[in-house]
Amino acid sequence: MVTYYRRMPKFNYVRPKGMDEALELYSGGKDGKARVYAGGTDLLPKLKARLLPSPEIIIDLKGIPGLDYVEYEEGKGLRIGALASIYSVAHHPSVKEKFVILSQAADSIAANQIQQRGTIAGNICNAVPSADSAPALLCLGATLSCIKKNGERTINIEDFFKGPNETVLDPGELLKEIRIPEIPGGGKGMYFKLSTRSRMDLAVVSVGALVSKENGRFKDVRIALGAVAPTPMRATKAEALLKGEKVSDEMISKASQLASEESKPIDDHRASAEYRRMMVEVLVRRAIRQATTQ
Repeated sequence: MVTYYRRMPKFNYVRPKGMDEALELYSGGKDGKARVYAGGTDLLPKLKARLLPSPEIIIDLKGIPGLDYVEYEEGKGLRIGALASIYSVAHHPSVKEKFVILSQAADSIAANQIQQRGTIAGNICNAVPSADSAPALLCLGATLSCIKKNGERTINIEDFFKGPNETVLDPGELLKEIRIPEIPGGGKGMYFKLSTRSRMDLAVVSVGALVSKENGRFKDVRIALGAVAPTPMRATKAEALLKGEKVSDEMISKASQLASEESKPIDDHRASAEYRRMMVEVLVRRAIRQATTQ
């Protein structure tokens, strides 16, 4: 058997030394003629496989100093720079202690080599429905600081995804920072990923749940689903069902079933829609139970 290896398409490569230079270069590349990357673990394989049109210029953001931070400040929350690696987020002491759901989600992404190179910012900007960090960030109410030549804006993570591989970022606009507020009311979170080869494969279904309790009742509940809709999504009806209710297996089971009904999966080579709905119910139940018993 003969194996054929495709070469990368031809393009110009630039490694800007500052954000201003990067924005100037990126703003000049309209209609996909310029592409940026922070780790390249998604972009470069797609270019090699000809899954994306070949750009005229690739802008490597890794050379920009001061964007690889993971910083926590008591009372204000967590800040993650655009170049912070997946590994640094997963293993940061403050993330592991105070934002467990994000640490779990980040640590479920691919092999250590990919985690060392890839970024959380790139994981969500790639905008695949199965992005592991997305359900955790949805549960945590993250906001995204985005920048382009003529200004900055803040986007709620819930408004960021438009469809598969599509975000609300404007042409020439970059994600600069992810901000996560303190978790209110002592809430606890859990993330579960179902995949064929554990973290080495894309999620067939992923579920995040963040729960806070008061006097034996659900005070606040956030449930997020991945790989079961065109974009990562919140199961808002299931959340509403639990809020204010007494913590019980019966209510958790009802909410899990409702979350399954809210999902919008498809049949593909990795799983059927029916199987995905079943697994949403199983994983939501498991995530909420564990979050309530922490």
